[in-house]
Order: sequence, then structure tokens, then C-alpha cells
Amino acid sequence: MSCTKCGSENVIIHRRYSGQHLCKKCFIETIQKKVLKDIKKYELIKKGDKVLVALSGGKDSTTVLDILSILAQRNIIKLEAITIDEGIKDYREKGIEYASETCKKLGIPQHIFSFKEHFKITIDEIMASKPPRKACTYCGVLRRWILNKEAKKLGADKIATGHNLDDEVQAIVMNYLEGNIENLTRIGPATYSQKFVTKIKPLREIPEKEVTAYVMAKGLKVHLEECPYRKTSFRKKIGTILTGLSKDHPTILYSTLRGHEKIRNALKKELKGESILRECIRCGQPAARDLCKTCTLLKEIGRLKDEIHSHNR
Repeated sequence: MSCTKCGSENVIIHRRYSGQHLCKKCFIETIQKKVLKDIKKYELIKKGDKVLVALSGGKDSTTVLDILSILAQRNIIKLEAITIDEGIKDYREKGIEYASETCKKLGIPQHIFSFKEHFKITIDEIMASKPPRKACTYCGVLRRWILNKEAKKLGADKIATGHNLDDEVQAIVMNYLEGNIENLTRIGPATYSQKFVTKIKPLREIPEKEVTAYVMAKGLKVHLEECPYRKTSFRKKIGTILTGLSKDHPTILYSTLRGHEKIRNALKKELKGESILRECIRCGQPAARDLCKTCTLLKEIGRLKDEIHSHNR
């Protein structure tokens, strides 16, 4: 086998969905070109934007930071990173360490915030209290609250997340199976919403396996260990099913993504549009009801304290 692009015999990857064989140099170039092309195609970033990468230290967010640093070096965007410490013992510490090393190496400013700082409780402490929901629910909602709040304070125009092709298709299938049709209309390259900082997904069309290959090919230091709470999640189960299907149907992730894109606009027309957002009466952050999702969950586990109110006032 030789590289489809340059003829080199040092092939490192075979793309079953396209038939390509690529050497290290050509593979890195194709990933970077694809991501930058998608950013332009979907108008995810415009010149002069301040982009904040939600950096965990894992392979996906590190890849986003590495590729977006190309635009920062060209003075097209201002690039910074934001890292959230959820308080997962023997797991999160290593991710933060690697994230900080990457930022230092690339010369990118990093901002670190924690659940403990904002909510006076860690995700470990929440789960130790035997709450009614799974860890991913609390973690996702609370993390997004901090991201939006701090991104606004930092003057960010966009928040870039590390969602890859596998993540996106998992979300599509999960929401369909759970009957969350309104959520299906929101899944896309970017999330535009009232009062929230726009979120973008530069890696949305890059398979997870190729993100892993990219960090290895570039020698990026990343935290590859899986979150201990994810092992029992519904997303993990859906991911396992899709991975199995992909073995015999290598294009299935892309076909599912394209299929969703075709029906998304039809779903938007069918539904009555976006609900009107107001300010949460407790924290002042965007909310569909009197309490935002974060304050609702904190109230549910008996952790809604006046200190939260003071964070936004």
C-alpha cells in the first residue's frame, strides 16, 4: 500500500469510508484542511472573533485548539482556552495538567474554573449523595452554565467544543430514541441562541478514530483515559452500537449525519420555533422558566444556596 496522495509507502491510516491510504504528513494536512474548510463552509468563525476553546486536555478539545491555533497565528482570530474542573478524583487532574502544558506550548492564554468554586460542590460529591439522575446530566448542565457565564465575562464571540463525528451522530440517535424532537432541531455545526454565547463544533465531520490518529501523528500530549462516569451512560451504549454497525457499514456515521441535516429544516418548520428565554430568578443566567436548568438541578439535590445568586449580581 502507498499513500493515495503522495505515493509514500509509510501509510499510517486507511479510510474505509473513502478508500484512501494516507501517510503521516498527508493525513495531518487532510484533517487540518477539512476542519478549516468546514469552518468556512458553515461560517463558524469570522475574522476578528475571540474564540474560547473548551479545553479538557482530551484528544478532541486538544485537536480543536491545535488546528484553531493556525488561524490565531495568521491573526485571523484571538484564541484562548477555558478548562472546567468538575471535581472527578484521580481523573480530572491529569487532563488539566495536559491542557495547561498544551496552552503553554502554543502560547495560548488559559482560564481554569471549577464546580467547587461556582457551586460549592464537586461532581464526586453530587454522585456520593445518590441523586436521582446520572452523572452526565449534572456534569453537562453545570459545565455549560460555567462556560456560558465565564465566556461572556471574557468577551468571547464563540465557544469551540471538541464534538467529533461520532459524538454528533450519537446525539442524533439518542435524541431520536428518547423522542426529544426539539433537541434534534438544535444539533448542527453551530448553536445560535438568545443570550447564550454561540457554540461551534469544528470537528463535527471528523471521525473519533481520526482525531485519535491526529494527536498521535502530531505528538500532542493528551489525556486518553475515559471518564469513570461515562461507562454507564446511555451515550456510551449508543456509541458501542454505532461502532459495531460501522465495521460492516463504514459510511453509516456520515449518512446518518447527512440524513439529519435533510430533516432538520423540516422539523424546524413543524415546531413553533425557539422558546423565549428570560433570566433565571436565582442566578440571572438564561432560562426557559423561572429557574434555569442548573438551578433546577441544584435545587433538586438540595444545593441551591444564596451564594449562587451572588455570582451573577
